[in-house]
Order: sequence, then structure tokens, then C-alpha cells
Amino acid sequence: MAGLPGAGKSTIARELAERLGGTVLDKDKIRAALFAPADIEYSTAQDDFVMDVVLRVASYLLRRDLARYIFIDGRPFSRRYQVEQAINCAKEAGADWRIIECVCSEETARKRLEQSSGESTHPAQNRTFEMYLHVKAEFEPITFLKTVIETDRPLDDCVQMAIAAVRTS
Repeated sequence: MAGLPGAGKSTIARELAERLGGTVLDKDKIRAALFAPADIEYSTAQDDFVMDVVLRVASYLLRRDLARYIFIDGRPFSRRYQVEQAINCAKEAGADWRIIECVCSEETARKRLEQSSGESTHPAQNRTFEMYLHVKAEFEPITFLKTVIETDRPLDDCVQMAIAAVRTS
């Protein structure tokens, strides 16, 4: 799952996992499990460390069951090396991979980020509109084969498009 903060990656990932019997590996939840709150720093080094753990778990699960759907969530995949790491993980496990890039209007992202921040519903405490703008300014376009889903649309439409993308060979 790729896309800017607030684009709907987590919502789509959870729905996909539920409907397809898959597993969501959420970087932010795994970070919260690995580090005490005082040790969470949201640095690139810590993000990369946690993603290494996430990809190791994905590899382990895929080696046990190649038919299993695993959705990597919690990272925008705003850098080419990040996308390549995830693709290489799938390839090394002998699994197929898909990129689903979630996009939405800036206003929708702002509303979602403000809502999740106000409700404290998201495990990452650094999700702000300012962070969204920073990531957006430095986002490297994903040049690999991908499916782009505009998440301003109704959730069920988005999930159906994602299911179709995941099931294509």
C-alpha cells in the first residue's frame, strides 16, 4: 500500500485483509510494539529499521503460505529504494507482488489527518497536515507497475478496484 499520509492506505488494507483473508503488517503498530513511547522518534533510520522487521515478517509468512495475501501498510513508499525493498522481499520469497497507490484530494487528506489526530485513532503520533505537505514535496513517483485508486470515491468502490488489482496475474 503506497501513498501520502491520509490517502486511505490503512482503511483499504484492512478491508482487503478482511475480504480476502489476508494479513496487514502495519509499520506504525509494529513500531509501537517494538519501542517504548519515549523511544519512538519517527526518524528515517527508525522507519527503515521497523520496515526491515515488517519485511522479515512478511517473508516468514510468505514462505509458510505463498497463497497468503499480505498487505504492507504504514509507509508512504515515497522513495524508490523503499519500493524496491518490498518488491525484492516478495521476489525472494517466491511471491507475486502488487503496488496499490492510494491518492486523494489535499482537502480530503487534511480532513482525515485532523480527524485521526483529534481522535487519537492512529498509532503514529506524527501524522499532521504539515507532515503530509513535507512528504508530498519530496515524494518520488512510483515508476513500477501499479494500480492507482482515488480514495475520494466510496470505500466499497475503492476496495473492489483494489481486489481486482490484487487478483490480476
